[in-house]
Amino acid sequence: MARRVTTRLGPVTLTSPLIAASGTVGSVWEFAEVADLSVYGAAVAKSVSLEPWPGRPPPRVAPSGTGMLNGIGIQNPGVETWMAEVAPRLSGLETPVWGSVVGREPGEFARVAERLEPAVAAIEINLSCPNLDGHMIALDPELSGEVVEAVRAAVSTPVGAKLSPNAPDPAAVAAACARAGADWVVLTNTVWGAAIDPATRRPVLSGVVGGLSGPPLKPLALRCVVEVHRALPDLPIVGCGGVKSGLDVVEYLLAGASAVALGTVHFAEPKAGRRILDELTRWMERTGVSQVEDLVGAMETP
Repeated sequence: MARRVTTRLGPVTLTSPLIAASGTVGSVWEFAEVADLSVYGAAVAKSVSLEPWPGRPPPRVAPSGTGMLNGIGIQNPGVETWMAEVAPRLSGLETPVWGSVVGREPGEFARVAERLEPAVAAIEINLSCPNLDGHMIALDPELSGEVVEAVRAAVSTPVGAKLSPNAPDPAAVAAACARAGADWVVLTNTVWGAAIDPATRRPVLSGVVGGLSGPPLKPLALRCVVEVHRALPDLPIVGCGGVKSGLDVVEYLLAGASAVALGTVHFAEPKAGRRILDELTRWMERTGVSQVEDLVGAMETP
């Protein structure tokens, strides 16, 4: 099965098209204690900043129909504590771990990436967290490019940029990131959302607006993949948003993604990766598809 599901993502070869998405598998080592990491081509640790970030006060997570709202605010211990306490636990994992970096301005992103580089196989630049104060970087092509350029200059490891479905023109942002040196883009992060508890008349999140993830996000994220792949057919893409089955993975591949990240599904089903990979391979067998790479961008247009 290894050859069948192997895929290329820019300079990286993945043994599986599945990626465990940042923010849903902790620092990866603890997720490895409950789930089989071998079904993933890579796993992305929770985002890390230069200094410790406390995140938002509770309530920070709430259900929303078939999806989930979160407004955690990237709570993390800061990169120095992460390197001291988390990095040593990653060395025994067979699946590549990617580090996710976040900051307030390009120089901060670069310093975090430089510090993380010895411990990770790639850097994912989180330009698109929906629940931080201030302007979302992924809405601005020029600023997004500046962040990617700073990180690219600081590290030699592969670099991907995680973008937002909230951007008016995701393809313009993706193009700026590619010009600045990103090896791939991740489409997408969560979309802005909110909910109110009628019984208390209060928002369900302390920050009022947070990020909506899960199945409701999938059509929005899939649209971004389609648009970016059409505009930039040579730019590798990780599709991300609302994946809960092998057929969801097939859709993202057909739209133009070379790999597909699983996120919110892990909260309800930590071992979902094995089931989803099995569903994908069984579908390929039934339909006569010999390898995952044959599906990438193979959507037939009307």
